Amino acid sequence: MSAPAMIGRDADLARLTERLDEVRAGAPFTVIVGGEAGIGKTRLIREFQRGLPSDVRLLAGQCVDLGSVAAPYAPVKAALRTLVADVGAERVLEAAGPGRSALAALLPELAASDHDTPTAAPAGVGAATGQLHEGIAVLLETFSRERPIVFVIEDLHWVDAATLALLRFLMRALGSSRVLTVLTYRSEDVTRGHPLRAFLSEAERDRWVERRDLSRLSRAQVRKLTKLLTGEPPTDQVIETVFRRSDGVPFFVEELVGLDGCRDESDLPDTLRELLLARYERLSEGAQELLRVVSVGGVRISHGLLEAVFAGTPDELDLAARESVLAGVLNIDGDDYAFRHALVREAILADLLPGERARFHARYAEAYEAAAESGTRRLAAEISYHWLGAHDASRAFPATIQAMREARAAAAYATAAQLGERALGLWDVVPDPAGAAGMGKLELMGRTASHLRNAGEGERGLALVKAALAECPRDDPQYPRFLRDKAMYLANVGRPGSIPVLEEALEVLGDDGSSELRMTTLTGLAGRLMIEGRLDESVERAQAALAVALEIDSPRYASIATNIEAVSRASRGEVEHGLAGLERARELSEGDGAAMLRYWVNASDLYYLVGDHREAVRLAEEGLEQSRAQGVERSSGVILASNAVDPLFALGEWDRAAALIERALALDPPAPFAVYLQRARIWAILWLGEPARAAEALRGVRSAMADIMEVETQTRLGVSRVTAEVALANGDIGEAWRDVRRALDESTVPLPGYTLPLLWVAARVIAAARATPNELGDELAAEISGAEPAFRALIGRMTMWPTFPLWSSFFEAELAEGPDSAAGAAGSDVAAWRAAAKAAAAPVAPGYLAAYALLRQGEAELGAGDRAAARVTLQSALDLALTGGVGAVRDRVMQVATAAGLTLDSAMGAGVSRSRSASGTDTPGIAGGAASGAEADAAATAELTARERQVLELIAEGLSNRQIGERLFISGKTASVHVSAILRKLGAATRTEAAYRAGALR
Repeated sequence: MSAPAMIGRDADLARLTERLDEVRAGAPFTVIVGGEAGIGKTRLIREFQRGLPSDVRLLAGQCVDLGSVAAPYAPVKAALRTLVADVGAERVLEAAGPGRSALAALLPELAASDHDTPTAAPAGVGAATGQLHEGIAVLLETFSRERPIVFVIEDLHWVDAATLALLRFLMRALGSSRVLTVLTYRSEDVTRGHPLRAFLSEAERDRWVERRDLSRLSRAQVRKLTKLLTGEPPTDQVIETVFRRSDGVPFFVEELVGLDGCRDESDLPDTLRELLLARYERLSEGAQELLRVVSVGGVRISHGLLEAVFAGTPDELDLAARESVLAGVLNIDGDDYAFRHALVREAILADLLPGERARFHARYAEAYEAAAESGTRRLAAEISYHWLGAHDASRAFPATIQAMREARAAAAYATAAQLGERALGLWDVVPDPAGAAGMGKLELMGRTASHLRNAGEGERGLALVKAALAECPRDDPQYPRFLRDKAMYLANVGRPGSIPVLEEALEVLGDDGSSELRMTTLTGLAGRLMIEGRLDESVERAQAALAVALEIDSPRYASIATNIEAVSRASRGEVEHGLAGLERARELSEGDGAAMLRYWVNASDLYYLVGDHREAVRLAEEGLEQSRAQGVERSSGVILASNAVDPLFALGEWDRAAALIERALALDPPAPFAVYLQRARIWAILWLGEPARAAEALRGVRSAMADIMEVETQTRLGVSRVTAEVALANGDIGEAWRDVRRALDESTVPLPGYTLPLLWVAARVIAAARATPNELGDELAAEISGAEPAFRALIGRMTMWPTFPLWSSFFEAELAEGPDSAAGAAGSDVAAWRAAAKAAAAPVAPGYLAAYALLRQGEAELGAGDRAAARVTLQSALDLALTGGVGAVRDRVMQVATAAGLTLDSAMGAGVSRSRSASGTDTPGIAGGAASGAEADAAATAELTARERQVLELIAEGLSNRQIGERLFISGKTASVHVSAILRKLGAATRTEAAYRAGALR
């Protein structure tokens, strides 16, 4: 009934083949094929699969239509079972590494072959989502090194939430694999609100993803297809009829032509529904009954399951199945029967009477219950769905509870949450729900809220916890637990109010409540107090939490409480005590994975803040290594990667830090972690010399940053510093002032390690305001200038911090007026900048500050009329900027020298500058080759095309790629290509440097 050859899809098939060739070379890719029902998506995939070379491994799965809550990971499990059958369970578990237990939780049959993995996860306990996702990613990466893998998931319009989250992860995480992922979906079923819509929107922005929408066939293609189907050239009348009635949809063409060759239009069905049912209605009653039963089960049904649900004898089943296959309604796929097209199944399903639909659902539910007794498959989601279809709530309810537990055990939190909400909806219509569920309604609400939070649905989880609190009596033992959870959810969604809720929980708990609950509540409260800068209270609560943890012998919480106390003590000036406390936290953890990750996060951060940048990097990398061992490198490891970034910047390891940022951001981390990474990324763009691009990047993430800033003091201070610096670099002093004044809004002296650098920026803002009072207006200029005493008072309260001498010297230098300068010329004192340069040579100083201090010293020397000293100082600043990769300082030095008529050696005398590569080895850097800087620049400039010279002139004006494209009437993408070519030819690291090298800037 199908054409022997595919028509109109040659380009799509060729594109898939091209992508496979790229994947063979080590570039993973995802192709998403969409289109309306009947357009040929499945046929295209089958043709592609049939043409795969023998060395390519095919892993395929299909999403299952189980209504609004599909079985978790169903298509992924089908694909992985193919791999298990191919290489064996033992090799699969070995390849999964740290994720083996998570994989065994997903595929229970694997546990039977692995003595190190429990045969079943305990109720309510399962592998973390991060471990499962990581395990599957590692599995695919490992086996793709042996043979390229084509990973196919069809019918994403029926996808479950857990599979969708996994696919989102894999698209970002399979960076070192040879995996071609092919996904299909029916476009008209992805309506507003469908979870796939957001997924597709994200995918469009990924350069390693391609979306292909299959179009309808043209009249000529319909003619060709009709000829293939009938074996003879069709008449114009036949083509007119088929083309008009099918609208160029291949499946409809096949159905129309299959009805007696479409010789007489009067015999054709009048409606689409009649067309879809035409073959079905020509079958015997036995075959029709079989098809009705199959339609309730889904698009495909195994022969064994069909035997269990079909009311006839085996011979009658075989006879009806054979007739359906010969009529082109069913296909045989291994041991399964599958509808030739989902549209036919849906038409037959819609034709069922209500009574027989319920009876068939009941038969499927009973058959799945019998199959589940073997224990090798988790089928509770299917059982729940079919009992609901049979309108038997009393039997659907316990199956739904069990399905929720199974989803939780497989780390499918989104599905577990959906099933929990379904069970709550059934609670009032079933007898003895608490007995059937094995828990009360409030406990079910709490578990469902937890699943929502873990699935990223923090707002819905918070709403459910609030509903549970409204139903829970205040004297119920669960009440303080709900309060603790509410506080945790508030923090997770970036909303204020956690601290008073936790304090209320402790008040309600009293002295007789659960010690474990008191311990976790105290620890949570201590942590929130620390984050909000209420350090004395944080220390007090952490000590109380530690006492309870030691009493009930909880190494994890003893370590975490000690950790929080140590960081809080350090932040209020007791640095040595804090560092010693962190080591004590490490000892108390007794190797507990969660506690150790907490240790590495806070220890690496604190060592960075006190200026020990190498130790900070070492600790962060040590934590990253252990996150790999625990199977959570691409989840929990993200924050450790972010902690390594700032000290790497301080050490001048720009490339290495950038690689960490890009990899971590590509994995779509939680919102707070993404904010930390974006802050660091924008700051690096600025200091590498691209202030306009930094401002553009900031605009894209500022709203997300605002949410996290509201509840985290360290984020509020850290982001304010970066946003103020970006505003200053782009000439917006008013905006910079609004950012730095946040330091004065803090009620205490929180986190000196974050506050001191912000105060340096505040001094720069005051100096800029004094230099340009007319541009700001008298009132704003007076407000900014008048804030100096308040900032001085604030910085004076941080003398205990190890980096205070460094930042205070820069603060003073920015505001000090030289003896020979005009009144109000802040930052013009040569002696103050010499002191700052000396402070920048200290081990605690970030490397970029030395070049900056010399730049400012050179400017001050020029202002004092000492050109000879200024030339020497500016040359030193340029040398340091080039060796350290500090593009912003390099560009400013060249601007100052050019304006003053000073000649500097941009090749540092030897003609070669060195920058640190991502691997830490010395490589040729900003200055280029061994020829003199001027000769090399002239030679490289001569290689530019006429169009590239036009683009270079616009770069010199500070235009973005989009603006360049608009000016030259080309696309922004084309402009980007020209910019890349210019940078390559000139050997420049940034756009600004390219403009200088070519002499475009004066």
